[in-house]
Amino acid sequence: INDSLSFQVGEIISRFEKKGFSLKGLKLITVDRSFAEQHYADLSAKPFFSGLVDYIISGPVVAMVWEGKNVVTTGRTIIGATNPAQSAPGTIRGDFAIDIGRNVIHGSDSIESARKEIALWFPEGPVSWESSLKHWIYE
Repeated sequence: INDSLSFQVGEIISRFEKKGFSLKGLKLITVDRSFAEQHYADLSAKPFFSGLVDYIISGPVVAMVWEGKNVVTTGRTIIGATNPAQSAPGTIRGDFAIDIGRNVIHGSDSIESARKEIALWFPEGPVSWESSLKHWIYE
């Protein structure tokens, strides 16, 4: 989550918690250019790469790790379409974003990407804990 949305961090956390996902990592960090370029390395050949990097380094970022059944697929549904103009109301991008170049949130697009991104953003690993609500949410 980029700084432009820092006042909505609680709202975003709430949406994932309401779905039954567990927060396993959270930190507020300032991203430097080389880190941002590493994070978006798979997009380095795209014409928007430079603007994407400039945006993520423009202010602090709230990085999070979420865990739960189908968290990548469902999380991307909660986040909304990459283009905020195509994101449904009620999604994070549908509610808080207008332009694709100011896309207020990033979500891993696959389990493989998530593992890679967690290793990059949380080299110490996610927190190991289990919510007491887990047995009420999962079979």
